[in-house]
Amino acid sequence: MLGTLARRWGDFDAAEDAVQEALIAAATHWPADGIPERPSGWLLQTASRRMVDQWRSDVARRDREARVATEPHAAGVAQEDDTLTVLFLCCHPALTPTSAVALTLRAVGGLTTAEIARAFLVPEATMAQRISRAKQRIVASGEPFAMPAPEEHPARLRSVLQVLYLMFNEGYAGSAGSDLTRVDLSDEAIRLTRLVHAAGHGGRDDAEVAGLLALMLLTDARRPARTDAAGVPVTLADQNRALWDHTRIAEGLTLLDDAIGSGAVGEYQLQAAIAAVHDRATSADATDWPQILALYGLLERLTGSPVVTLNRAVAAAMVDGPAAGLDILARLDDSLPRLDQLRAHLHELAGDRDLALAHYRRAAGRATNLAEGRYLDAQIARLTGGG
Repeated sequence: MLGTLARRWGDFDAAEDAVQEALIAAATHWPADGIPERPSGWLLQTASRRMVDQWRSDVARRDREARVATEPHAAGVAQEDDTLTVLFLCCHPALTPTSAVALTLRAVGGLTTAEIARAFLVPEATMAQRISRAKQRIVASGEPFAMPAPEEHPARLRSVLQVLYLMFNEGYAGSAGSDLTRVDLSDEAIRLTRLVHAAGHGGRDDAEVAGLLALMLLTDARRPARTDAAGVPVTLADQNRALWDHTRIAEGLTLLDDAIGSGAVGEYQLQAAIAAVHDRATSADATDWPQILALYGLLERLTGSPVVTLNRAVAAAMVDGPAAGLDILARLDDSLPRLDQLRAHLHELAGDRDLALAHYRRAAGRATNLAEGRYLDAQIARLTGGG
């Protein structure tokens, strides 16, 4: 049945979702209504209907996005866009935060199961099971298709923000594909974050929403300078800052200033503050690395994230020399994305060409994004005298 649907619609992931939903429907209706004469036909027909409904929903969503893009700050947008309802519905309290994020990335963000698995650093089969169980929990809860009551809003907001953050990251630096960025995905994350920000109810949570939106804008502002004419990534230090979107930078800085002035500072505000230091610098040499290192220290204590530690190592290398950064990287798990690439860069700064080359080769062998792979191949060629 899965193969039939996939061939008919040309979308294996959507077919897989439709089959799962048909099986859930069977488990719900057959005990009460009885098993139909042709169970496989019933399942195929139900799954096909789910595919049609999803196709119509996708078309309607694209139409709404086109309207919102022409009037991004129109009154009432947050109330009229049912994407926001789906977003909060998927972030159900019955789900673990990890399952809620995975389900929403699939249902709202449109990411494939493989892409979500890479974002969470788990096998694809594990992520497929996690998403399937999350769907079953939502169906079993009997949750109506509506925005949660105001008292339920804070319980779901953390998962919502994590979803939007991961969605933006996958769009800004795709884990797979031929291009470094997926503009449609990062733009959708920004649009949804604007909706959540517009629908805020005040308090500390709204400051974190504003911080996340500021982070996205301050980071996305650099997108025009992130690749060269051939699509090969350009490092932050080598980017032409005149190409940055200074309108987005100004909006992000205003949001950040307002958010930080409203009370306790959260992880998204801290990340936005780091992005702001980069964006305010008129050149790479003018970057205030001691301030960035201090901010990463605060962020690391707040989150305990190894990705934050990895970035703190870069800041430490810029302040105290490459040996300081390498010492921090030595404590991290070797499977962490970008670890080999950063080790290569720091070994090169330290003058150890052989170790730098070894780590660039290891990073190139693990690259899943073709644009990133081209960048790493270029570094290898440069160090070996091949280009």
